Amino acid sequence: MQDMKKTPLEVRLSAFMDGETTREEKEELEKLIASDPNAQRIFDELKHGSDVGRKAFDEVLKEPVPLALVRSIKSAQPPKTRDPSPRLARPSLKLAPNGRQSLAAALILFAVGGGIGYLLGAQPANAPEAAPVTPAQAATRNWLDDIAAYHRIYSRQPRHMVELQASELDEISKWLGSTVGVKFNFPDLAADGLVFQGARMFIAGGKPVGQLIYKNLDGDVVAVCFTKTDGAVNDNDFNETIKDDISIVSWHRDGATYAVVGPSSDAMLDQIANRVSSEI
Repeated sequence: MQDMKKTPLEVRLSAFMDGETTREEKEELEKLIASDPNAQRIFDELKHGSDVGRKAFDEVLKEPVPLALVRSIKSAQPPKTRDPSPRLARPSLKLAPNGRQSLAAALILFAVGGGIGYLLGAQPANAPEAAPVTPAQAATRNWLDDIAAYHRIYSRQPRHMVELQASELDEISKWLGSTVGVKFNFPDLAADGLVFQGARMFIAGGKPVGQLIYKNLDGDVVAVCFTKTDGAVNDNDFNETIKDDISIVSWHRDGATYAVVGPSSDAMLDQIANRVSSEI
């Protein structure tokens, strides 16, 4: 097997590709790539490998790839550090990992993506197709997986992102309140640079979920989701989940489960969740 250990230059260029460098380091590496043929070659190879890995992940997420493989990839989470001491106040979670964690996650994803790309490329053309997903298997999908999948699709729809527009507040309130079974308010997220676009309803974990959709000036979409919870779950603590390029901050309160969904690159998602929790 080929040695996967990287040289210091390869590590620096990988961090540059992932946006994990300071402004000074970024400018220095840009000049180095432009002036050093060897650095340019390494950068091109890393970029090509990243593209191959990303394409491989996209193929893995398509049917008829086995559901078990899809779930094992989507459930991977970056390492976290938990404070064991008790907290009286709600913890403030940081969605942005530090430089060392980001670099480790980038190297792991690069290696996994490259390995999957190699295995898919080496599969014989006449290999038998995977068995279709059964209804029982589909029913076991985690509702957070469903939320991430829906958000990944609808957040990229320029004209059909919502079912009801932001101007139809009364209709949204009646429709989602009666269908989902959760009373809610419309959080004002203007202070976070987010403008309300409208709402939609979908199914996650076999239950109806209401979704209020917001967008910032850069076109990034942040959604507020809510669904009725079975039993008296009322922990009110934030839980962070990362599904590839999607981050989800969820909590339980008053017989309902809430979630704020957005790009995993958004370091302010925990603050947005705090505001939503106090206003919804």
